[in-house]
Amino acid sequence: MKGHCILSHGFESGPDATKVTALAEAAQRLGWSHERPDYTDLDSKREVTPLGDVPARIARLLALAQAAAQRGPLVLAGSSLGAYISAHVAQQMPVAGLFFMAPPVVMQGAPPMPAAHVPTSILHGWHDELIPAQQVVDWAAPRSARLLLVNDGHRLSDHVQVSAEAFAALLGAL
Repeated sequence: MKGHCILSHGFESGPDATKVTALAEAAQRLGWSHERPDYTDLDSKREVTPLGDVPARIARLLALAQAAAQRGPLVLAGSSLGAYISAHVAQQMPVAGLFFMAPPVVMQGAPPMPAAHVPTSILHGWHDELIPAQQVVDWAAPRSARLLLVNDGHRLSDHVQVSAEAFAALLGAL
């Protein structure tokens, strides 16, 4: 195996979601191992925040990432809230790359999304109804992140294959 990918689903989604499944298939084709953690139990804890237990999501991903780090280069990928927690974990341990879909770079009541200085690729919808595209452009620019803006909304449902291709391009470049 070339390395390991941890693919984190978005809020109120799941590990079998269409986009993270497409990313897993792309990783597999390129010889990377992968896993898709389940955060659905934490998403239901709305007494913590409206987005569930985000600190527990971060802690769960960090534990998985620390265990996976010995398998070779580690790439974290996530959709929406999955991108947010991936960015936080990448601040706490070495990763080879980051892949974000519809990243919430600014969330009300939460610190801005951080980022490690590693190869980063982002796919975002011009018409994202939750996260304005300009916020993502402004976040990506100082990091020289690869950014693909597409004619889609937050779920990026019309660009699942494009997501997988962009992820494969990131893995291929590492």
